[in-house]
Amino acid sequence: MSAMLATQLTLMALPLSQSPSPQSSFRLRLRPSPVARTRALAPRAAASATTVSAKPAAAVAPLVADRTVVRIGLPSKGRMAEQTLSLLKSCQLSVRQLNPRQYTADIPLVPNLEVWFQRPKDIVRKLQSGDLDLGIVGFDIVSEYGKGNDDLVVVHDALEFGHCRLSLAVPKEGIFENINTLEDLAKMPEWTEERPLRVVTGFGYLGDKFLREKDIKHVCFLSADGALESYPPMGMADAIVDLVSSGTTLRENNLKEIEGGVVLESQATLVASRKSLHKRKGVLEITHELLERLEAHLRATAELMVTANMRGNSAEEVAERVLSQTSICGLQGPTISPVYCRRDGKVAVEYYAINVVVPQKLLYKSIQQLRSIGGSGVLVTKLTYIFDEETARWRNLLSELGL
Repeated sequence: MSAMLATQLTLMALPLSQSPSPQSSFRLRLRPSPVARTRALAPRAAASATTVSAKPAAAVAPLVADRTVVRIGLPSKGRMAEQTLSLLKSCQLSVRQLNPRQYTADIPLVPNLEVWFQRPKDIVRKLQSGDLDLGIVGFDIVSEYGKGNDDLVVVHDALEFGHCRLSLAVPKEGIFENINTLEDLAKMPEWTEERPLRVVTGFGYLGDKFLREKDIKHVCFLSADGALESYPPMGMADAIVDLVSSGTTLRENNLKEIEGGVVLESQATLVASRKSLHKRKGVLEITHELLERLEAHLRATAELMVTANMRGNSAEEVAERVLSQTSICGLQGPTISPVYCRRDGKVAVEYYAINVVVPQKLLYKSIQQLRSIGGSGVLVTKLTYIFDEETARWRNLLSELGL
């Protein structure tokens, strides 16, 4: 009985296109058990279901073409993500994420803008594929994963956070003890076709491009994502190309940067897809608003409003004194207003109020200059925005797009 059951199971396993031999043809008339029939039909049912569900999808155009909402990609984790959200909040562009486990959010003040939290390298890739229209990401990531793609347009190149540099570093000791420049490294006789300079990096495109442009011959690149500083001490590599901010990690692992070895300087940037800017409705308008808010806020953070009172016979006389001082000339010039008081029952003007915008780094020098020409009662106020008539970066973007 068990032998007959085994024969039945063997026949059931035959492919439908395979024909049994004449000697075993009578076995095909054996009726399989209900369970066996269910199992045999299951793959057919699954295949049929797949075919049915695939038909509507084949008739529908790609989702990217149908999308009307504008999408921006933001870093999903780490310090870069925190600083991005903080900057947007400072520009009154707070991101609202209803569920912290979701990858999507919105910015209530900008209708039709959808936020997607992504890994930085995925932001660049999805900008190129058309799944994102805008993104905030480090310039190093744009350069590495964009690989010179003309469709990526850097709208704002200096968002003032995420500062670092991609740099070449070698051990401090051993054969590298007296190697302090890129030229020294190129002249080392150790590197041959059989024994190339082994460079470990997570930036293979930029690293290779940089060393080829510097005419460094006999180089072999190894790919790695983390703890690159451990590779030279372990003998797994001769040098590294990695992101450096303070350089502390390099020093603590007995490594050093060499002169001329900086591949690129990087910080956070606002990037857009050229195709989206040209073709997707609303992208150019939203980009304009984001750029203006960012530009106005970032400019304001570097400036202070200084107000002081000064005796004078006229506003013109006070203006002449103020304009004689280089640090208190303001954006286009000082604003001077009369300060009214009552003298002997009459309204009189003895003082004038001076309002002037000065760079933060020149604050104390500005106050000294104000005092030197008779200023007193100096007030200092932080600024939130400085909106120009039109930002230079917006003009540059329109020129880049041929608009």
